[in-house]
Amino acid sequence: MIEPPGREKTACLVIRVEVSVRLTSTLVAEATFATRWGKGHLVAKKIQVLSREVRITGVNEQDYICLTDIARYKNEDASDDLIRNWLRNRNTIEFLGIWEQINNQGFNPVEFDGIRKQAGLNSFTLTPKQWIERTGAIGIQSKAGRYGGTYAHTDIAYEFASWISVEFKLYLIKEFQRLKETERQTLGWDIRRNLAKINYRIHSDAIQTHLIPPELSKAQTSLIYASEADVLNMALFGQTAAQWRSQNPGEKGNIRDQATGAQLVCLSNLENLNALFIGQALPQPERLARLNQIAIHQMKLLTADKRTPKLPGG
Repeated sequence: MIEPPGREKTACLVIRVEVSVRLTSTLVAEATFATRWGKGHLVAKKIQVLSREVRITGVNEQDYICLTDIARYKNEDASDDLIRNWLRNRNTIEFLGIWEQINNQGFNPVEFDGIRKQAGLNSFTLTPKQWIERTGAIGIQSKAGRYGGTYAHTDIAYEFASWISVEFKLYLIKEFQRLKETERQTLGWDIRRNLAKINYRIHSDAIQTHLIPPELSKAQTSLIYASEADVLNMALFGQTAAQWRSQNPGEKGNIRDQATGAQLVCLSNLENLNALFIGQALPQPERLARLNQIAIHQMKLLTADKRTPKLPGG
């Protein structure tokens, strides 16, 4: 009979779980982020604000909101003129200058000082392109083409929206927050679903190296993989995938799709440990017994510790 892990082993297991969660979450988040961003720019998204479509893009991993779309709420045919009029305002120039000084190391303070002195004069004019070229500003971006327009960092976009309409600004903030919450939930689901998958390569390589003799057929290797998957299923869920399917004929997916966040954390950790045990050439029955004891202990820790982060749906 295998004795439950002692206090020292418990500490090691807790550390292993925490490291696994942090590394796995980081890798999944980076992988998800990489699919959405390309060459520093995010594919444009859209939100509806007071029945107006507002585009959102990204520059250097930051969300930028289309000022052109915001301006069209006030005047459909003169959005560019509204943006230029806003840039003529001295308060606007002061705000933009402070924002750039905080966020942009390449901002040109000499050019900014010259623009600030002229701001507010009747003869003063300034376009987004001129502002960018003269000061090296990054808070505003001007895009040409059919789907172009003037975009600005959310901090600046909110300021412009307030100048256009306080009501529009408040609804803009609300809809943008709704979008980010949806993205957060989607990312959370990706992390939850991929948490158990991200160590698959390590687990599979260990099986390939230590369990699969040369020149086995695909059918034989698939049986070995399925057997190892059921070792983990038995250790954590107490049943094989086939047993679960026979007991839940109406459920979609598989046994792991129904797992909680804590179970997926534990499963990810068990995959690493099983790969280690395979490398030590432990027989399958012994590995199963050890993994089952570890799973029981870790699930007690994960379900009892209120500090353990909960993933959406878990």
